Amino acid sequence: MRSALLLSGGMDSLALAWWKRPDIAFTVDYGQLAANAEKAASAAICKRLDIPHYVIEIDCRSLGSGDMAGTAANLYAPNTDWWPYRNQLLITLSAMRAIELNVNVLWIGTVRTDNSHQDGQKEFINAISRLMVYQEGGIIVEAPAIDMSTSELINFSGIPSGYLAWAHSCHKADVACGNCRGCNKYYNVFEELGYDLDRSR
Repeated sequence: MRSALLLSGGMDSLALAWWKRPDIAFTVDYGQLAANAEKAASAAICKRLDIPHYVIEIDCRSLGSGDMAGTAANLYAPNTDWWPYRNQLLITLSAMRAIELNVNVLWIGTVRTDNSHQDGQKEFINAISRLMVYQEGGIIVEAPAIDMSTSELINFSGIPSGYLAWAHSCHKADVACGNCRGCNKYYNVFEELGYDLDRSR
């Protein structure tokens, strides 16, 4: 079984990389404002774990909305960081590259608290996996941490706090803005785990 991880450079995907040690990893630059920092964080953890890292670049910012695209949130947005069909887009783009690399399973770093988005729910993961399996290549999509919180995933993975601090969670910029949902999650998780963020960095 040849595995690949959809690696965003955030806390969840870095912890998942540390835990699962995929054969390869994909980071997608789809026009999100923090793409460069996400790619840098992803590249750093892949180098540390000796995982081949592939970057897929396609500019979809004109189709996005909310914090990640730098626009007003879409009418349907459940919160400000929602980008229409984002997980479906990222899975599809990664699978288009993965099929050339004989990947059998594609992991995505969805956790329990992502269920505020429909594409962060088990039903979506099951549905998109059935769709991918139905097509040539038969790639299975899995979310190994979907029943865990971010803190539970981090503890289970065993990733050291110093490497976790490489994560880039800001939705608005390559330098953390400190006031978006991603930044708030980053600081809250470090506090919940009892880590000293200054020392981790």
